[in-house]
Amino acid sequence: MQGAIAKVCMVVVAAILNHPLLFPKENTTIPEQDEDILARMKEHEERLEAERERLEQEISKADKEALDSSFDCYGWYFWSALSLVIFFTIEVCRQELIPGETPDPSEDEEGYTSGGAKVVTLDKGVLSNFCETSFHPFIHESGRVREFVEGFADDLLEALRSICDREVDMELEDFVGVGSIFESWRVCKPLMCDLIVPFATPEPYSFQFQLWCGAYSDIPLDLQGCGRIKLTKISGNCPDCLCGTTNLGEDMLCLLHNRNESSEVDDHALEELLCSRNTPYLSKDQVMKWFQISVTKAWGRISHKYEFELTFRNLDFPGALKVRFRSGKVIVLNITPAIQLEDTDAYFISHCPSDTANISDIHWHLSFTVYERNLLKHMAKTLPDNSCHLRCLQLASFLHRKQTGLTGRSALTNYHLKTALLHLLLRKSPSAWKPQCLDRRLQDLLGFLQKSLQEKRLSHIIVGNHLVPAAIGVPTMFLTTEPINLFRPLVLQRQIYAKMVEHFQEMLRNAPVLIQEYTPHFPNGDIYHELSSPTES
Repeated sequence: MQGAIAKVCMVVVAAILNHPLLFPKENTTIPEQDEDILARMKEHEERLEAERERLEQEISKADKEALDSSFDCYGWYFWSALSLVIFFTIEVCRQELIPGETPDPSEDEEGYTSGGAKVVTLDKGVLSNFCETSFHPFIHESGRVREFVEGFADDLLEALRSICDREVDMELEDFVGVGSIFESWRVCKPLMCDLIVPFATPEPYSFQFQLWCGAYSDIPLDLQGCGRIKLTKISGNCPDCLCGTTNLGEDMLCLLHNRNESSEVDDHALEELLCSRNTPYLSKDQVMKWFQISVTKAWGRISHKYEFELTFRNLDFPGALKVRFRSGKVIVLNITPAIQLEDTDAYFISHCPSDTANISDIHWHLSFTVYERNLLKHMAKTLPDNSCHLRCLQLASFLHRKQTGLTGRSALTNYHLKTALLHLLLRKSPSAWKPQCLDRRLQDLLGFLQKSLQEKRLSHIIVGNHLVPAAIGVPTMFLTTEPINLFRPLVLQRQIYAKMVEHFQEMLRNAPVLIQEYTPHFPNGDIYHELSSPTES
């Protein structure tokens, strides 16, 4: 800018100095010189005009190229946006098709989903060899243990009935076998048997049930799957009897009701024994206390008949018993007092092993384990011979147990593993469970659990599940209610849930090593033997 101003000043000075009025005589030029100067100025003007036209052409060309490039840029943005919309639509449609995955067109003849993510890579031959060598001995041993437990439980409950006061105590019914032993997938020592023992009220009492899914339920949302049990007394008055409304005197007796029965109308012994203080609702602590005392008395009556030691394994759970034989063999027995929900196969239980939340003493868990056992049996009838579904569950349970021995206990339980397997059984076609598909279905099971942990949701297999076959006989009210998230109580406890996720991730990383380490190798070719490891002895 300064240089341009200096040049302008010099031109002005030169014009002043060469002005004819300033030097009229001395600075005159001859005509030839003027014509020469004018010719050069005209030539210079023509060159400037040509340069201006050239610059204008270049500028117009550059503007046109910029406009074309802008059109290309906008076109690229348009096609990118259109591709994104198409991809998003395809993904949404694919997610909508996942829940009804029974006829999966992406599966090959063996039922393997080629697009599925592989969680762990385990050799099919190694898995098959491991199952044969490690799990085969438990099949026969579990059968013998089941027979012993059923006989012993019958004897123990019969002794318990004999010591109960029929007028005051609860009436015990026949036990129901549930859990891994009765579902034929238990593979870890010591062998554990789970029994549900329903009990009913003596006359004139009855139970009234209040469920979380009832029409007028006041049970909090964080207690889904729970209910209250109200103990009520039925009036003993008969329309043909006047003893309840008329004073018969001391010397007269009623032929329909004896003196003892009429005197017990106002007796509240059962409420005081089993109900929470100042409420008509059954107390879990009171029932467990009564059950422990009754089991102790019953064992005292029959202990002379058996040559083993019976002890309480957990004082907080009175039905947790341990049978130790003289040989050192141990059988774990879980006898859980329960109350049957009317005429269904659902039972209110006083103790839930997987419960980590502090639930009120009057709220009972509603167990659907009988329906789950029946569902597993029903699905097995539709599967190919020697199907791999139980092998998958056994392998997952084995890995979970070994990882627990390495890093300690977590909130993840075998019940979560079984629930995941049942979900896969309902969603996949029966042909997907052929014996040769063991490695693929194990990947599916672990992948399903991994996804559930990431989404913080594992739905109950019975409640709110419309895929449950009608042959199982689940009441409609449970199938149509809102699904229960089994992980919800754990998600609310962040540290517990984080430890569970970490436990599962470590289990996935260690799975190939654990399978390889605990696979026995026999030089003589004998593969049938009883596996005994230091952690299970």
